[in-house]
Amino acid sequence: MSVSLDTRFTAETPEGIALALRPAGVLPRLYAFLIDALIRLVVFIATAIALEQLGRFGAGITLIAYFAIEWFYPVLFESMLSGATPGKRSLGLRVVMDSGLPITPAASVLRNLLRTADFLPMGYGFGFACMLMRGDFKRIGDLAAGTLVVYAKPVTLHGPLPDAPPEAPGHPLSPREQAAVIAWAARSSRITEARLGELAALAASGVGVPSDAKDPTRRLLGVAQWLLGKR
Repeated sequence: MSVSLDTRFTAETPEGIALALRPAGVLPRLYAFLIDALIRLVVFIATAIALEQLGRFGAGITLIAYFAIEWFYPVLFESMLSGATPGKRSLGLRVVMDSGLPITPAASVLRNLLRTADFLPMGYGFGFACMLMRGDFKRIGDLAAGTLVVYAKPVTLHGPLPDAPPEAPGHPLSPREQAAVIAWAARSSRITEARLGELAALAASGVGVPSDAKDPTRRLLGVAQWLLGKR
């Protein structure tokens, strides 16, 4: 049995939209970590130099600054709209919830606090081992927070219409109704099969397809093809 290294993680939104996410592996996440570590180091050195003139008081503030930079740097950036630290953004990565939705501040705090567990016994040993044993490359912090590091390429919600025999609607449709049918059909590849059928059953009677039709989904796809000029 062959196992593909190009893994996919499928999440379903409350609206029934199926999202295909591509989890980021160990190597790109390591590169992102090193970039962020370098940025944190530069910021800490600059802070230490600026506070050096304050003597022991400055040394105390420097320790507090180190703690804040080390622990709140990732939380600050992950909680923003991009969901990514500068290191992750430079490699086209972002952190999301398992559902594909943007990461929440609470989840970001939890996944970063558990970096302590991922670090054990040394050099993020547990974290790397956990990532290598899972197809979604989650570390311990991700498992606890319900988060996922994925490639942030834009997702296209609309695609080519599935093949179906063209079928004229039972009665003339308004421009708005025509647009709705075509939009539904174009999103069929991104909607779960159950949700697609549910929407087709609701819309069938509106386009002149009997509600008890044998296959309302296919017939509605046929109406979409007809509206696009296929006869």
